[in-house]
Amino acid sequence: MAFMAVLESDLRALSAEARRRYPAVKDAAEHAILKLRTLSSPSEISHNEDIVRIFLLACEVKTVKLSVIGLSCLQNLLSHDAVAPSILNEILPTLKDHAEMPDESVQLKTLQTILIIFQSRLHPESEVNNVYMLVFTVCTRENMAQALGICLHLLENNRSSDNVRNTAAATFRQAVALVFDHVVHAESLPAGKFSSGSYISRTSSVTGDVSRSMNNAELEHNFTSGKPSLIRETKTSVGKLGLRLLEDLTALAAGGSACWLRVSSLQRTFALDILEFILSNYVAMFKILVSYEQVLQHQICSLLMTSLRTNYELEGEVGKPYFRRLVLRSVSHIIRLYSSSLITECEVFLSMLIKLTFLDLPLWHRILVLEILRGFCVEARTLRILFQNFDMHPKNTNVVEGMVKALAQVVSSIQFLETSEESLAAVAGMFSSKAKGIEWSLDNDASNAAVLVASEAHAISLAIEGLLGVVFTVASLTDEAVDAGDLESPRCDYVPSAKCTGKTAVLCISMVGSLWLTILDALSLILARSQGESILLEILKGYQAFTQACGVLHAVEPLNSFLASLCKFTINFPNEVERRSVLQSPGSKRSDLISDQRESIVLTPKNVQALRTLFNISHRLHNVLGPSWVLVLETLSALDRAIHSPHATTQEVSTSVPRLTRESSGQYSDFCILSSLNSQLFESSALMHISAVKSLLSALCQLSHQCMVETSSGFGPSTNQKIGSISFSVERMISILVNNLQRVQPLWDQVIGHFLELADNSNPHLRNMALDALDQSICAVLGSEQFEDHTISRSQDNSQDVGSKETELSLLESAAISPLRVLYSSSQSIDVCAGSLKILLHVLERCGEKLRYSWSNILELLRSVADASEKDLVTLGFQGLRVIMNDGLSTIPPDCLIVCIDVTGAYGAQKTELNISLTAIGLLWTTTDFIVKGLLRGSAEEKEKGIVEVNSVPNKMNGQKREEQTDSISNDINSHSPSITLVDRDKLIISVFSLLQNLGADERPEVRNSAIRTLFQILGGHGQKLSKSMWEDCLWNFIFPTLDRASHMAATSSKDEWQGKELGIRGGKAVHMLIHHSRNTAQKQWDETLVLVLGGIARLLRSFFPFLRTLNNFWSGWEALLLFIKDSIFSGSKEVSLAAINCLQTTVLGHCSKGNLPMPYLVSVLDVYEVLQKSPNYSGSTTNKVKQEVLHGLGELYVQAKRMFDDHMYTRLLAIISLAIKQTVTTSDNSEAEFGNVPHVLRTVLEVLPMLCPAEHLSSMWLILLRELLRYLPGPDSPSQSEEEEAGQASTSDHIPDVHMKMKYETPNVTASATVQKAEVTSPTSGSASAATVNIPSYLFAEKLILVLVDLMLQAPAVEKHIIFPEVIQSLGRSMTTRRDNPDGSLWRLAVEGFNRILVDDVCKVAVDFGPDSKISKPSRLRIWKEVADVYEIFLVGYCGHALPSNSLSSVTLKDDESLEMTIVNILGEEILKPPIDAPIEILQRLVSTLDRCASRTCSLPVETVELMPLHCSRFSLKCLQTLFSLSR
Repeated sequence: MAFMAVLESDLRALSAEARRRYPAVKDAAEHAILKLRTLSSPSEISHNEDIVRIFLLACEVKTVKLSVIGLSCLQNLLSHDAVAPSILNEILPTLKDHAEMPDESVQLKTLQTILIIFQSRLHPESEVNNVYMLVFTVCTRENMAQALGICLHLLENNRSSDNVRNTAAATFRQAVALVFDHVVHAESLPAGKFSSGSYISRTSSVTGDVSRSMNNAELEHNFTSGKPSLIRETKTSVGKLGLRLLEDLTALAAGGSACWLRVSSLQRTFALDILEFILSNYVAMFKILVSYEQVLQHQICSLLMTSLRTNYELEGEVGKPYFRRLVLRSVSHIIRLYSSSLITECEVFLSMLIKLTFLDLPLWHRILVLEILRGFCVEARTLRILFQNFDMHPKNTNVVEGMVKALAQVVSSIQFLETSEESLAAVAGMFSSKAKGIEWSLDNDASNAAVLVASEAHAISLAIEGLLGVVFTVASLTDEAVDAGDLESPRCDYVPSAKCTGKTAVLCISMVGSLWLTILDALSLILARSQGESILLEILKGYQAFTQACGVLHAVEPLNSFLASLCKFTINFPNEVERRSVLQSPGSKRSDLISDQRESIVLTPKNVQALRTLFNISHRLHNVLGPSWVLVLETLSALDRAIHSPHATTQEVSTSVPRLTRESSGQYSDFCILSSLNSQLFESSALMHISAVKSLLSALCQLSHQCMVETSSGFGPSTNQKIGSISFSVERMISILVNNLQRVQPLWDQVIGHFLELADNSNPHLRNMALDALDQSICAVLGSEQFEDHTISRSQDNSQDVGSKETELSLLESAAISPLRVLYSSSQSIDVCAGSLKILLHVLERCGEKLRYSWSNILELLRSVADASEKDLVTLGFQGLRVIMNDGLSTIPPDCLIVCIDVTGAYGAQKTELNISLTAIGLLWTTTDFIVKGLLRGSAEEKEKGIVEVNSVPNKMNGQKREEQTDSISNDINSHSPSITLVDRDKLIISVFSLLQNLGADERPEVRNSAIRTLFQILGGHGQKLSKSMWEDCLWNFIFPTLDRASHMAATSSKDEWQGKELGIRGGKAVHMLIHHSRNTAQKQWDETLVLVLGGIARLLRSFFPFLRTLNNFWSGWEALLLFIKDSIFSGSKEVSLAAINCLQTTVLGHCSKGNLPMPYLVSVLDVYEVLQKSPNYSGSTTNKVKQEVLHGLGELYVQAKRMFDDHMYTRLLAIISLAIKQTVTTSDNSEAEFGNVPHVLRTVLEVLPMLCPAEHLSSMWLILLRELLRYLPGPDSPSQSEEEEAGQASTSDHIPDVHMKMKYETPNVTASATVQKAEVTSPTSGSASAATVNIPSYLFAEKLILVLVDLMLQAPAVEKHIIFPEVIQSLGRSMTTRRDNPDGSLWRLAVEGFNRILVDDVCKVAVDFGPDSKISKPSRLRIWKEVADVYEIFLVGYCGHALPSNSLSSVTLKDDESLEMTIVNILGEEILKPPIDAPIEILQRLVSTLDRCASRTCSLPVETVELMPLHCSRFSLKCLQTLFSLSR
């Protein structure tokens, strides 16, 4: 094996080295090599001492080389357990001798060998149990003392090198550790070492130190919880040996001598260091073994007390810093590890340590003491034990309190230092370095100023860390109590009466109660004066931790104090005293000062961090802050003002302080973060318990109340700040409500009560703020998801849970709406009332579809608004009503619809705003649409259930398409309409009609007109959906009463003219708006209303006449309507008369063509027209227009109902028209004739006559119609004076016997009366008195009538045409003869053209119609041709080709007249004489003779006379001659 080979190699090296000078050693080595070859393992070597002795023999030579080889081989043998225990008695003296050798290598080998002896194993088989059996277990105490003495000898030897001394010290330390490890093992003490016993190095933060100490304390608790043995005496020799060693070390540390170790003196520092090591690592040994505990209590503690005293001058080693550090560390170990058993001693130690902080000691000494105290403070276990053993014990000193006060005094001493600012900067730098992981080191040389400042800063830093350690310890213990269940978590609900009974909880409460004030004073001082980021963060962490602990412990006073202190470091607003002092300072401009003050809100990094800390505390303790919320909210209110201030900024740290290591960010990012944190705090209220939310709301209300009391009516910085605080409170209340909508009911009354109180404030800003808050709150609650979810659940579930949920939501909805009623009814301010109505409007717009239970309250409020005298209130109330009527009818309960209609009617009747009334009337129409749609839906449902439907109009009406009706109904039905019964719907519709009827009597024309229009539009639009009973109610209760009332008001209203609205003053006179003359009196306005009523009735009759005829007593209503129409036409204005006529006409015309107008109704209409025309008193400015309408109506009536007319009715129709003509002619004032115009009535007659062509079954009426028209053409008794004079002056050659002409034209007309003929042919220029009344001026009517007559003549049946033909030809001939009297007129021309048309038409048709079986007799044809021959003879001979007296005819007209003469001659020759016709020969001869007379007219005249005749006369004669020649071919 390798060990044997190495051992053999060492023996060979030894033999080689001793070969010359030490042959005995050489021989022994060779002998050992041979013997070694017979051995196979280290155990065999251990039983053979020869090999070990060979190495001892080499060491006895005491040469360096042989000693080194020998000691190395011994180490190898010891390491492999190849040495028997008995040989140790020989090894130790050898090592002692080698320790005396001056060679350093030999001394080091000696120390190594000693250490290996302590570590070697002599029984390898024991490795199974991992038991370390040291070689000195079989040795005497003297051997162990001898081994340890060798180490101490080399340590204390002046000739030893530093390397040897250091190695000796380390070897001794390890040996001592091995000794006491074996004591622990031999005494069966708990294995392991307390890691808390070692000195705890500082981490990067105090919180890290406390956390690590808590972890170590947990490990120690686990170690000691294994039921250690009771205190007992030492049982083993090993334990007694360790005790001797401990006593010697204690004696050496005290400066005495060690009896057992046989050492007279030793460096006290080294001995104290070893003692400190033992005290910190073998706690169980001192706690269990009585002898050890006694040594600790009587010897070690006495030693330390003596060393700790400073009442004498410290000299030598005792005064060195290292010695003082060891003393203090040893004391700290005793206090930390043994305070439970050494209470008195620890109390003394602590008192002495505290006292040292007050003494005038060197800074390094004070720093050492502060380090120890800091260590106690950052170790939660130690601090807990100390507080339990001392402060909580009534007989003991309050050492923890004293320790905290001492640390606080050190901190406060910075105020009195001359270099306080430098020290503060240094402290900040130390914390910054520590945060970076750089530990400060203390320099012992404090001579210069820099080191002095650093030392002072170091001391202050330690004191601060100590105080923070106490803070974090309290926080950690509090968390431990919460975890253990002794305290309730801050996440739990706050119960003020809850008592803390847990041991840890009581401890924490006691610690807080005794320490908080001292800690607060010290930390607030540093926080106020420091600017470093790291130290600020540490202190603010302390604030947060301690405040949170106070909150969990329900320590109200400390909590409020820490919160108040923290809030002071958040935002600094300049107070009024500062502002006044600045403003009153001389030498400054006020404007500059004001601008500076605006910019004085500056957030430093300290402020920002303090605010963040405050937010953290608030989030952590939101359930337990309770009344303390007020402190937080005051600060957050100030922050809110700063965030929204345009002059607020953030700043960097002063240049005197090292720049903070952090990300650079602008001021706005800081503000954004703070604003976000501010909002999140209140948004997190959703996670709070309901009692905590109430506490928060109470604090907000308290803050708002305080500011309301302090707010004055004036304006200023303080007032604005108070208003800002109130605004903050209100906004946060809203935020809390919004984030707690699912449990808003317990919070609602508290919040809304405050808003209502705020709305009652005299300050307008506060009132507006309250109104906005109410708006947001109510809309948020009513728009929450719980109302939507409930709507869905109602449609899907009918369980009892839904019922309870409905009750809950009903209460909540009513609670949400009720503040608006309270606000409107109780407030005396118009603005507040208007604000409440605006809120209601917003609620209806945003959440109207979700409302279910508060409609009665809403409608009652709106109804009360309608009676208000303020226009703005009425407008706002009506806007809300519009939202309901347009969008919310489907959600209103059925029992509220009638109320809704009444409210709408109230707004229609109000007198404040006209437009509102008009719009309200439109809303009634909208309501009716909704009701009727619900009616349709209800009818369909009832039909499905087997209920008999009410007879509806569509079942009775003809001409309606069922498919269109079905489509319109299906498209109109609202699937969300409420469930309304038919009876309820009828009541609702009647209610609407009643309101419209009342509004139809309103004194304002616009309102009543709109109401009447709406009433009839509703009936017209939904009439087909109403039942018979509904229609009867409408007719007798609404329609006819409305007509009667409008008629009565039109007849009785004032005729005084109105003045328009005053627009202003010009030139000292009022300027009024112009009103149209047709609307400038009350009577005219009512006439307009009456016109609307008549128009509405007309539309209803046009649409529903067939159905209405089926109603009971409709005929009586019809008669009443006709009677009213007669009265309206006789006594009403033009508009009313025309409307009455139109009402009658539209009804009749609309149903005649469809066959829906029975004969009695048609006859009744004719009766009305006939009575109107025959009435002798019916005259005036309106007459002509009315007559025109009547005439148009008659024409259209006949066109539409000609099949219903018989001979008698047709005769009555013609009689009415004839009467209209007569009345017009007799009453005409000739004003239109002066301008060549026909009167309007006669023009209308001309328009109507073509429409009166008799139907086939009325062919006999053609003769009556045409003869009636012939009456209005010039008759046989109408030769004018001018014509007679012209005839007397004519030449003899052109003379026509007057007797013949008279006889011819005196033939009586069988159908015309002489009176009418005389009236029609009398010249308008006649000077007689009677001519002015019976004359048709300038034949204007006859001119227009000829065209109509000719057209009708051409349309007449053949038989009737031939019967009347002679009369028509005769009448046209008379008209043609008017050329002489009125050559400028158009009558003769139109007569000529008509004559030509009729004659040509007759000639063309005679060949077809006049056959063997023709119904036309030859005598009648003969009569026709005689009349034709007479007309040709009279007109051609007497009126053509003559020089007529006319000075006004233009050349164009003359040429046209000549062309007309040529045309009649041409027609005579070409159309009559040339073709074969049925005219007798004598007629043809007369016609040829007539042409001949015209052609030969110029031949009988003298030459001089012929030259004087116009050229057209010669041309006419020539044309006649040419025609004769053409006939002779």
